Amino acid sequence: MHHKNILLVARTSRYIERMRELKRTLDVSILPSSPETFSQAINSGHSFDLVILDGEGLGQDTLAAVDSYVSDNGFIPVLVIQEESKLAKLRLPSQGRNDFILSSSGQAELEVRCALLLWPGEESAPADIVTIDNMTINLATYQVYIDEQPVDLTLMEYSLLSFLATHPSRAYSRETLLHRVWGFEYCGGTRTVDVHIRRVRSKVGPQVAAHIVTVRGVGYLFKL
Repeated sequence: MHHKNILLVARTSRYIERMRELKRTLDVSILPSSPETFSQAINSGHSFDLVILDGEGLGQDTLAAVDSYVSDNGFIPVLVIQEESKLAKLRLPSQGRNDFILSSSGQAELEVRCALLLWPGEESAPADIVTIDNMTINLATYQVYIDEQPVDLTLMEYSLLSFLATHPSRAYSRETLLHRVWGFEYCGGTRTVDVHIRRVRSKVGPQVAAHIVTVRGVGYLFKL
């Protein structure tokens, strides 16, 4: 995998922190822009490998300008962030490799979808493989293996495990895990984190489960 450049087009700054986290986990640079600064960004001399488009609040003029830019530059891939309530209005460029993600999706899913668009055909590159003891996580294909045997995890179990494993040696509160993994304030409360941790521990076996440490009064930590 080699370095890539991402252009973020958004009316608000609500995804800036998630973009910073993306830079820490993928080999990318990210230039944020707004409808007002989009023209300046694409004329800045940078070449971009992916456009991330926050669909919330963007007008037709901006969407048309993005369409024109990506088509004039070899159909640069576009990742659209869309509210679930507005999926019926989802609009993707008709040509090129494009994808969408719900605004409520967790950071792990955002990372994987970006990687798939940025490095097609390199889904199993070394940077996508996390190996800890007898466990292997393929971040590009959402697969987990214990002793080379696949583990049957739900999407949220996988997202929780992969987030903790790729952010080791730091304690995260249940509230933070809900925000970072689930992507929204889960209406059922923080107990859902404990339930998923218990399920993950039972599925990955005692050797890997020993890395998932309960920090009393705080939350959970993945210990290397």
